Amino acid sequence: MELRKDPITMSWVILEDEEEALPEEGPCPLCPGQEALVHPTIYSFPYDHPEWQVRVVPHLHPLYRIEGDAMRRAEGLYDKMRNLGAHEIVVETRDHYLPLSQQMDENVAQVLRAYVSRIADLKKDRRFRYVTVFRNQGKAAGQDLAHPHSEITATPFIPRRIGYELRSSQRYFRLKERCLICDMVKQELTQELRTVDHDDLFVAFCPFAPRVPYETWVLPAYHHCHFEEDLTSWENQLHFARFLKSILQRLEFVTPTYHLVLHTSPNMNARYENMGNWQTLDEDYHWHFEILPVLASKSKSYSLKEVYYNPLPPEAAAKELRSLQVATEAKR
Repeated sequence: MELRKDPITMSWVILEDEEEALPEEGPCPLCPGQEALVHPTIYSFPYDHPEWQVRVVPHLHPLYRIEGDAMRRAEGLYDKMRNLGAHEIVVETRDHYLPLSQQMDENVAQVLRAYVSRIADLKKDRRFRYVTVFRNQGKAAGQDLAHPHSEITATPFIPRRIGYELRSSQRYFRLKERCLICDMVKQELTQELRTVDHDDLFVAFCPFAPRVPYETWVLPAYHHCHFEEDLTSWENQLHFARFLKSILQRLEFVTPTYHLVLHTSPNMNARYENMGNWQTLDEDYHWHFEILPVLASKSKSYSLKEVYYNPLPPEAAAKELRSLQVATEAKR
């Protein structure tokens, strides 16, 4: 397995000779009592306890390998390197059938606490430029293990979309001396056309130009660029757990299948990171979760394949998701 860089789009692509399928039969390797089927536990709550609630283990078939160095090299004008990085699984619950949205608030808060701990720890490694969390729920979203789980990856490069966000945020700050996403939050709360929910600490809204129907962003209403430095207190973790659950419950009325991705700051301790690149990072970037539901959509001609097509305006999507508030509250 290796990483190759597209010289036109500047994006990195993982190449593998043959994908290694995870076993579909036999005992679930993430369930209690099957701990011997996976690599040693990296993190657990309670710590080193057989009755764990949340634990983190290396991925069974990782996309990235933590050993050694990147071995960056050229092939003519092309760039490639080893698949250096980290790939971990956050086992969110002992219950094989309990999705994140239906778990107790305290358990979801412990999942968030695991995210914070692992991101902070991985950012100590100067080989990694970016660390993030993602969650694929449902086979159509690429969920490869049935047990409720999230994944954490650390890479020696900054993903392309994150790079776009960082540069856009930097340009906006240089022009206006304000955070771009903070201004987006203010406008969404003022207009109340695309907001799904908000309280004194967090807000959820459908972005102005969504890539898919019901795309929703969940983020702090205040400014902070580092997820792992912001969500450190139990009070904030519990508060955000309740808020995130309510958004996931709304979206699951539309479809149970989605991608959830954390967008946070790059690792400024990285060996190859030029501090001059992001001098205003603390002021211009704003961490957030992006949730992209997976729905069947009408196909469009090839000419539109590189442009997102969305048949549902975000104002209509947000209005529908807001209307589900009573249903989700009654469910709790």
